[in-house]
Amino acid sequence: MQNPENKLSTLNSQPSTKLAVLGMGCWGSTLAELLKDNFNEVAVWDKAYDTELSAVVEGADIILLVVSTTGTRDVCTQLKPLLKPNQILVNASKGIELPSLLRMSGVVKEVLPGQKFAVLSGPTLAQEIREGKPTAASVASEDIETAEFVQKACSVPGRFRLYTNTDVIGVELGGSLKNVIAIASGFAHTMGLGDNCSATILTRGMAEIVRVSIQLGENPSTLYGLSGMGDLIATCSSPLSRNYSVGALLAKGKKIDDILAELGSVAEGVKTSKAICELAKKLDIEVPLSNAIYEAVYTDITPRALLEKLMNRKLKEEEKYV
Repeated sequence: MQNPENKLSTLNSQPSTKLAVLGMGCWGSTLAELLKDNFNEVAVWDKAYDTELSAVVEGADIILLVVSTTGTRDVCTQLKPLLKPNQILVNASKGIELPSLLRMSGVVKEVLPGQKFAVLSGPTLAQEIREGKPTAASVASEDIETAEFVQKACSVPGRFRLYTNTDVIGVELGGSLKNVIAIASGFAHTMGLGDNCSATILTRGMAEIVRVSIQLGENPSTLYGLSGMGDLIATCSSPLSRNYSVGALLAKGKKIDDILAELGSVAEGVKTSKAICELAKKLDIEVPLSNAIYEAVYTDITPRALLEKLMNRKLKEEEKYV
């Protein structure tokens, strides 16, 4: 994929030579297509391909890691003997590893300590991006120069605007935990519970995400940005979201194994619902909406019984976050 007149000239940056995209599911293939004109070469890899991983990452300035959370540790292990210190690994998947309860940055730090690393997250429904519709996202790194390099290399004028951030934990939590709330949103919409209920799910869902963030020592303000509130609104409002679709099918009484087979793709909120409930228990905090989705996914509770259980909880004061 060649382009001698790199579009990044409009951003006053030097074009990067090579991009590697690891994981060619819906989001990975979308990113590869979106960014093809930003680089002199775009090389792709997937576990289902015969392509050698070493050849794909060799010489890559930026390596986009777009594999499921369950596969991230394995792929990072394969990358360990292949990566050079100046190469930037950018995780674009959203989830929490089980049973470790580590965010993806934690997994990367364990397997690839010292590697340049960033996180890409925001309201990025793949189908809309493939259709050329514009969006914005956050690229977060503890090293601002790393974030700025990725920002300039991967922004696409008129289509894909990136903002830098140094709060990796906040950006990751927003992108990961909103998937669970999106399942709840699809569930409620399909049950015909109305716009008031949808608004309640968004606000109470955000309260749970903020609650977890505070307990982990993070500034909750990050969660009101693109990777938190922005991503939450998009995924909770659109049938294009796989997690929203999971909730819609659960509301129809379908079982999770059948739902995932029907979707034919990863919906990270399914496993994240388990991870967030375990994390909340560990932190001794309440996440009733996430607990409800966990029950909807992993037990035989009926949609109506689940709704009644949520609505009849003990009354309490609404939290206030400054």
